[in-house]
Amino acid sequence: MYEPATLGIDEVGRGAWAGPVVAAAVIWPDALQLPLVRDSKSLSSIRRVQANRLIRQLALGIGIGWVAPAEVDSHGLSWAIQQSGFRAYQALQLELDWPGIIALDGNYNYLQSLGLLAQATVKADATIPAVSAASIVAKVARDNLMIKLDHTYQNYGFARHKGYGTAIHQQVLAACGPTVVHRRSVAPVLRAL
Repeated sequence: MYEPATLGIDEVGRGAWAGPVVAAAVIWPDALQLPLVRDSKSLSSIRRVQANRLIRQLALGIGIGWVAPAEVDSHGLSWAIQQSGFRAYQALQLELDWPGIIALDGNYNYLQSLGLLAQATVKADATIPAVSAASIVAKVARDNLMIKLDHTYQNYGFARHKGYGTAIHQQVLAACGPTVVHRRSVAPVLRAL
């Protein structure tokens, strides 16, 4: 079906106060080891964008799964993480189920309950290239959305903090209240209502 490759899934936006939880699923050729493809948190935003372009050229498949802030509020963060990963897997539009084990970052195999063969590994985003690639693709996709939202909600600084908790974000929340892209289930947002 594929040249020897690993399917990796990673999500971003877990701890954000605003914006979606986003996961990417990337099928990465096992023989391809590139220094730029590593944990997205270890790369500058410019390097992440460069790596994202490279990954999109070389990956054997890419899928992205989005879970909206309202869904996070309705169903909880654990559900959102699971759903974003499953949606990313579905977005690959594979003709058959993935024949190998899906590599996940972390210590919880959230895809097992959905009937997918997966293995969670702590720090997989730093040690398994397919997960590193997924981490980069998800981060760039989410960051791009938050930059777009910054144009709609100009006072909130989304382009700078990407919806995560910062002192400036907290000050704007207190002064202006939450937007529709804020998660009502997050304590600082709840306090600002």
